[in-house]
Formats: sequence, structure tokens, C-alpha cells
Amino acid sequence: MQRYEMGDYDVIVVGAGHAGCEAALAPARMGLSTLMLSITLEAIAMMPCNPSIGGTGKGHLVREIDALGGEMGINTDKVFIQSRMLNTAKGPAVHSLRAQADKQRYHEEMKKTIERQENLDMKQAEVVDLIVEDNTVRGVVTKTGGVYRAKAVILATGTFLRGKIFIGESSYYSGPNGMAASVELSDSLKKYGIFLRRFKTGTPARVDGKTLDYGEMTVQHGDEKIVPFSFMNELLDKNRADCWLSYTNEKTHEIIRANFHRSALFTGEIEGVGPRYCPSIETKIDRFADKKRHQLFVEPEGLGTDEMYIQGMSSSLPEDVQEQFYHTIPGLTHCKIVRPAYAIEYDCIDSLDLKTTLESRVIGNLYFAGQTNGSSGYEEAAAQGLMAGINAALKIQGKKPFILDRSEAYIGVLIDDLVTKGTQEPYRIMTSRVEYRLLLRQDNAAERLTEKGYRIGLVSEERYQRYLTLKKETEEEMQRLRTTYVTPAEADDFLLSIGSSPLQNRISLAELLKRPQVTYENMAAVDPQRPSLSYHSTLQAYVNIKYEGYISKQLAQIEKFRRLESQLLPQDLDYSELDGIRLEARQKLNDFRPDSVGQASRISGVSPADINVLLIHLEKRRRQQGMEDAEKMSAGEKTKERADDNRGEGDEKTE
Repeated sequence: MQRYEMGDYDVIVVGAGHAGCEAALAPARMGLSTLMLSITLEAIAMMPCNPSIGGTGKGHLVREIDALGGEMGINTDKVFIQSRMLNTAKGPAVHSLRAQADKQRYHEEMKKTIERQENLDMKQAEVVDLIVEDNTVRGVVTKTGGVYRAKAVILATGTFLRGKIFIGESSYYSGPNGMAASVELSDSLKKYGIFLRRFKTGTPARVDGKTLDYGEMTVQHGDEKIVPFSFMNELLDKNRADCWLSYTNEKTHEIIRANFHRSALFTGEIEGVGPRYCPSIETKIDRFADKKRHQLFVEPEGLGTDEMYIQGMSSSLPEDVQEQFYHTIPGLTHCKIVRPAYAIEYDCIDSLDLKTTLESRVIGNLYFAGQTNGSSGYEEAAAQGLMAGINAALKIQGKKPFILDRSEAYIGVLIDDLVTKGTQEPYRIMTSRVEYRLLLRQDNAAERLTEKGYRIGLVSEERYQRYLTLKKETEEEMQRLRTTYVTPAEADDFLLSIGSSPLQNRISLAELLKRPQVTYENMAAVDPQRPSLSYHSTLQAYVNIKYEGYISKQLAQIEKFRRLESQLLPQDLDYSELDGIRLEARQKLNDFRPDSVGQASRISGVSPADINVLLIHLEKRRRQQGMEDAEKMSAGEKTKERADDNRGEGDEKTE
């Protein structure tokens, strides 16, 4: 096939899903010429699975993307149709925002944003090959022979890479939602030494909302107070739709069990490893055989369609079986399926082959982001896309990479888990993975990350000034609460009314706020002079004071963590020569080449005992280096003395 030159760019992004969109917007906003290529432009910010953004842990990622200058939060606020804050019965560390989005409008609004972004071109084209010279990527080649050259390439191919659909006994190569799969690019990656493996995910059926009996299901309303994802917005307008809850039953389970032999999951046709935390309905029934029912949620796909998404019911069973078991569920007994459930398997890389910047360890200037790294979820994909885009731009600009560690952001945990620990199944972020979650709350993402985003040139001046204003508001309110006092006479009636003990002496509002029964809202009864503040500032002041003691303890833990992270490892260190470290650990350390002792401690197969030996070796190396430096210094001083003596002799002769 004849090839022809089509243009030069700083950055090329292959793929236009949630990872691709953030990966393309970031370098363009940082001033670099960027091209986004997609197998179809209809795939831009497409939601091939559930029509929602956020959720437990995932809401934190969206807030962090927003704080760094990304687009996912802003776009969701534009098109949400229902919003709910999850886990409100627990502490603020695990509060997570989740919004149902209008699926079609989400795509349309993101496409508009990309079309209007300066320095960013988009084009419909299938990439089939990379251009690699001197072990560095130099561009891409499209199916029609077009050659696009670039200083860096980001692959964000999602589930399109050799995607294969399974519905019962039927299977065929396809991307999600009936779109074309990208088959040839897999061969190109293998040719250049990129190791590929197969993962699998799935999606449930979509049904016609007009055929549902809503009276048989439990309605799920959205929150009255609608909190935005984006720091740039205050409280949002009303919810526009409801969701519903229903359950499977023994009849449902009977039908599914009787047809296990027709599911590609059980016949062995599917090679790929599926997500443990989002299993198919047949996997749930097989794995939890004693469970009498499983919950499912009926969620609207948008305001302009009657299609409803049946969350919790992904399947690879045949269409006739799907019809049978869906009709056993209350509310769905007469439902008409408009899109059947299916499983999809796809090629992805081993994330251990990535640096912490998401650059390949195999090919220079080639970055990977999203599900192609072995993760799952829109939010995880977008976070990786943003970080890959930032780091590709910074490398081209000759600047230091931008890396968030585990103590700074959920994004840091996500990427560190992927590149240090690896994953044997589609990776999903969870609050339980995050060691310092009381400090990494979704409500303080702007406080943690806006300054960083501004320094790298991604956060706009408008956003930065808003951040400074709200930060000042928060600090002033915290100071006011600490220096405003109430007496027993002023507070006791209020305290008794909420079941709290009376005061013995006067107390600051900050100390009063630390009582379990006291909230910022109900404390207004004894705080008549409080100023009118933004939602963001009020929440920050409240949480920072309420959990001050716990936050201090976690800061001390982070200090210990950072001491290990600051102990850098020499890149010329040959771990195979270190006695006392187990053979497996030596092999893992030599393969991975960790940057620090902290990173080494998180590599699977490296034990605490191995780290202790490594620390001892580093100390010996440091002392040896110190002795050598001292000897060199001593030798240098003697040479200087001889030179001075000679110079003196010369001076005498001259005189």
C-alpha cells in the first residue's frame, strides 16, 4: 500500500474515548499541536456501558481530573440528569458523587469542546501501524496509507483493540456498541515488542422504558441539594429523572443455570480475564449459589430516548435466554429488549511495562492510557489519559515529568498500582486501595491539586483565581471558628436539643464543631454572625476542623511514607549481586528498576525483609561513597599543597 505524508504534530492521540479526550485536550491546552485520531468520530466520549460518571472511589478521580484542568467533571455537570452523593452515612473520606448522564449529550458536548479547542485537530481514521525509529515512536500510519508524524504518540484504544463480541453461541470481531474493531494495530504493537494479553468486560441489555412496570420497582430519587463535580460550579439545578431498584429471584436463577452451557463464559470461548468487581449475572449466580436474589438498577440512558440501562445484569447468554430471564424480574415482566447484553474481549498491554509517566519502557515517547493499560471504568481511563497527555507534553517541552504519588491523589494510587503492582484483571479504583483517604477526599481535590495544575500550564487563570478566592474564604472561616466563643448560657439549650452534653466553660465554635452531634448546619443556632460563603469554602472549613485530630495523624503517616519515597535508588544498581535478597525479588527489581525504596516496596514479589536488606546495602554504599569522596578530597588537597609549594618556589625565583 502506498503511503503519503499527511502532517506533523507534537502529540498524536489514538482513540477518542474518555482517556483519548483528556489525553488530547491536555497537551493542546499546554500549547502543543495535537491530533486526535478515532476509528469513528461517533466514539468521542462514548458511554458503551453504564450512563453514569462517578461513584465510590471514581467520584474522587473525577474531582481530581477537574482540579488539574481536565474536562470530565465540567462535561458531566452540563449533561447530568440525576445526581446522588453516595456513602453519606459514613465519614467524608468515602463520600463519592455519582451522576446519571444523558449519554448522547455527553458525547455531543465533549465533541463540541474538542472541536473548539485551540491547537487540537480531530480526524476519523483507523491507525494500523506505528512509525518507530531508533526505538522511539515517530508517528502513525492509517488504514488508507496516511502518515502522521509526531514527537509523541498516546494510545488510548479502549476495548477496540482486536475487540470481539460474544452473545451466546455467536461471536464476531467488533468494537463496543456495534462499532468497528481495530485489528491490525495489535499486530503492529507485537512487531515492536509490546506484549499483549486478553481482558474481557461486558454490558447488560437496554430495554424500552415504555414497556416497564415502574409500580413493581422501588424508585431511587436524586439528592435535593445537587453538588457539582466541577470546582468551577456552585450547587446545580434540579434532577430531571429517577432510577429504579429491582431484584432477581429463584426463577431468574433457574433459567440462567439451565443455560450455563450456552454462555461463552462457561464454554471456554472467551479467553479474556473479566472484572472481579463487576461480574456478569451468570458469574454471580454460579459464584454465589446460595444467594436468593441479586439487585439491579434501571437507569435512563438520556432525556431524548426511552432506552433504559439494566445495571448489574451484564451477560453473554443468547438473546432468547436473555428474553426469558429478564421477564422474571419485577418491573421487567413485559420489557422489550432493544439492545441485547454482550461480552467483549480485547487486547491490552501489561501495565508493568510502563513508567510512572505512562510512557512505554519498550518504545520511547510512546504512551498508553485507559483500558488498554488493563484498567476498567470511564473515570480510571480519563485520569490516565490526562496524566499521559500532561507527561507527553512536558517531555516534548524538556520539562520534568508530572507524577502524583500515593499520598497526593487517587490518581497517584491508580497509576502506582498499575505500573508497580500490575493487574491480572480489569483494574478498578476503590477507596480501600487508598492508604491516606482521609486526606485524599473528593471535597478537597482542588485544594490538593489546583496549584500543581496551574504550574504545569493546564489550569486556566480564571480557575486559579477562583481557587485562591475560595482558599482565602476557607482559611478566614476556620480562623473565625477558632476565635469565636460561646458560653454555657448561649449553647446549652441547643446542645440538649441535639442530645449533646452541656458546657462547663465557654468554648470556641471550632471545639464545639468537633462534637459528634454538631454539624456546621445545626450550629447556626449558636452562630448568628456567620458569613455567607460558597458551598466549597463552607465544606472545606467544616471538614478540616471536624476531623483535625485524625488529619494530623494521617499527615504523620505520610511523612514516614515520603521518607521511603525520597530514598532514591541508583539506576546502575545490579540487584542480582545483592546477597540476602531472595532470587524472585532480585529478578523483579532488575526487571522493574524502581526509582525509590518506597516504589520497590510495592513491587509484587518484594518482601519487607528484602527491603530491609536493600536499605542496609544502600547505607553501606553511602558510607563507601563517602570514604571514596573523602579520599579524593584528601588527594586533591595534597595536590593543591604541592601546587602551592611549586607556585611559591616560582615566585621566589621571579623575585
